Amino acid sequence: MTQTQAAEPTPILVEQRFPLDLAHTIASIRDLYDCGKKARWDPNSDIPWGRIDLSIHDTATIEAARLSWSRRAWTEWTGLPETPALLIRFCLEAGREADPKYYLSLRNTEEAWHVECCHHFAKALGGYIEMPANAAYAELFNRNFHKRVLDADRSLDAYVAAHCALDDGIDLELWRGYLGNATDLVAKKILELCVEDKKRHAAFGWFYLEKRAPALSDADKELIAGEVVDHLRDVVFHGYHCASLVPGGAGKEVVDADRMTAAAGLGALDSDAERKILADYLDIAYGKFATLGIAVDRLDIPAAMS
Repeated sequence: MTQTQAAEPTPILVEQRFPLDLAHTIASIRDLYDCGKKARWDPNSDIPWGRIDLSIHDTATIEAARLSWSRRAWTEWTGLPETPALLIRFCLEAGREADPKYYLSLRNTEEAWHVECCHHFAKALGGYIEMPANAAYAELFNRNFHKRVLDADRSLDAYVAAHCALDDGIDLELWRGYLGNATDLVAKKILELCVEDKKRHAAFGWFYLEKRAPALSDADKELIAGEVVDHLRDVVFHGYHCASLVPGGAGKEVVDADRMTAAAGLGALDSDAERKILADYLDIAYGKFATLGIAVDRLDIPAAMS
């Protein structure tokens, strides 16, 4: 079944502003917006950058942590173009609610803080690494999610399911794992603040699906299930979050670095721990989709490649 067979979205380049609908109709997402406003923090003043002490680590460990946190910045950067595109889609597609629009405007600011923190910490660890040394690994990040969400022939509900519910949920659980394994004062503070933001990011997708589910047709739900499976197979299981899953072992340098970073308490996990978190969360996600009447095929996580 194609996207256009199940639904006919409004062409996104046609603005239909009036009547201007500012009603609060999704209380759970409105609460996320209000909580986000109250939880605002400043990467410059709320992280104890002056407490960084590199003297307690050897050179190899510092170099590993430098790569781990640079790689994290590469991943976090995704949100900077993706969230504005998602906001535009919500604003221009007829009938979409006001609460997601408010919330997404705030979420993008939080994503900028996350990038800034990862970049700053990598610099403090010896210098931010601008791009992966391995071209095959670098290509993994060129996903153009912003173009995908702006494609009017694609289901917005399906995009939210795959990217805002499933993917942001995976991201949250991994960052919780990094936090639980961190002992370094600076790394721990960065992770604590980011995790609180990411809780709201992941909740947004599930809250929106819960709101939309009762009105979704069987065809709509089939599209959502297909989008989720595609995202798992083509993005998650290709190592977007877990470098050990990158085909051909192209992420080995990052896997090795994360192992050393984790052992030093600088805010990472080894590949076995990441894999367990991914497997556990997918079990939860499959159950959530089923509760919403969305039958997502269960996929086996590929064997580690690195």
